[in-house]
Amino acid sequence: MLEHVNVTVSDPDATAAWLGRVFGWTVRWAGPGMQTGRTVHVGEEGSYVALFGYADTPPEPGATSSYRTRAGLNHIGVTVDDLDAAEERVRAEGFEPGSHADYEPGRRFYFDDRDGVEWEVVSYR
Repeated sequence: MLEHVNVTVSDPDATAAWLGRVFGWTVRWAGPGMQTGRTVHVGEEGSYVALFGYADTPPEPGATSSYRTRAGLNHIGVTVDDLDAAEERVRAEGFEPGSHADYEPGRRFYFDDRDGVEWEVVSYR
């Protein structure tokens, strides 16, 4: 089982807050990160996303596509029971869902957050 993924964002606390509202996750730990950074672990009991950032992390993602960058983060996939309700919460946070698909093994959509991280939301129900 995958325990966590660590991703750099512009504001770990703000990202943890909207992830909590969209997915019902809670902050498991928050504190100093490497050197002068900050880290927030948000998720569930068995897995989480570690959100890392420095105070001077640029707000805009790099110009190079993660899909063309070796070791680039392409997207983070999250399962939900009710895909339509999750999409409403994503829209309420100001994100625009796209790339809707319905194929085996489930329905899904994708969206980019304010830091350019792509999220896949999927339901197997």
